[in-house]
Amino acid sequence: MLIDADAMLGRYPRRDVGTGSITEALARMDHYGIAEAVVSHTLSWLHDPATGNRELLDLVAGEPRLRPCWVMLPDTCGETGTPAQFVAAALEGGVCAVRAYPADHGYDLAGRDASTMLGALAEAGLPLLVDAPQLGWPAVEAIASAHPRLPVVVGALGYRLLRQAAGVLARTDNVYLGLANLSSHCGLEWLVERYGERRVVFGTGAPLRDPAEAVTRLLWAELDDGAVAAIGSGTLLGLLRLEAA
Repeated sequence: MLIDADAMLGRYPRRDVGTGSITEALARMDHYGIAEAVVSHTLSWLHDPATGNRELLDLVAGEPRLRPCWVMLPDTCGETGTPAQFVAAALEGGVCAVRAYPADHGYDLAGRDASTMLGALAEAGLPLLVDAPQLGWPAVEAIASAHPRLPVVVGALGYRLLRQAAGVLARTDNVYLGLANLSSHCGLEWLVERYGERRVVFGTGAPLRDPAEAVTRLLWAELDDGAVAAIGSGTLLGLLRLEAA
């Protein structure tokens, strides 16, 4: 079973990748054999997290295959409320994870401004999702070390980043790598051999990336069935503290 930890709803304004509708998302998942997806909203990323987060809950209401993922901000300007208010609203809305865009939203995710929010996420059991281009690996390690109960899933790795990620994986227990755009040749097999399949989670980056990329990378990998199952859904379900729908 495949559960996509890295998908998005809403129209993307910079490239034609569809309308970002529920109908398109579910059809794409059916086409590639993806059972469920953790989804955020383009409005939360490219416009206003508070507005996009609210709209996301309306969009996925009644869609058990789509699990909402909110976008966080530090509470310094009050846009999404205090950490306690943000987390309480997220849990009430069925949010299963939180995504951060520190580079695009102009804050230091590893700094003091975001620390209270990250602590609240860890206390609530909400994993943090963040793409590698949004912050450096020293920041990833600092966050993971300061909040050891917070799972940090780093996606959009790109090419030739394994050397930077390797030390962080070795020194932490709560950093995980997303499969979307894991572009190193045999990089997935190397990661599993060195750190185990439980440090990698399946994600596609859809619709900005073609899901066939991640699906093929996992299902054609030289891994045993247990490793494929863990990466495909098992580890993510454990991080989300959920069962499959």
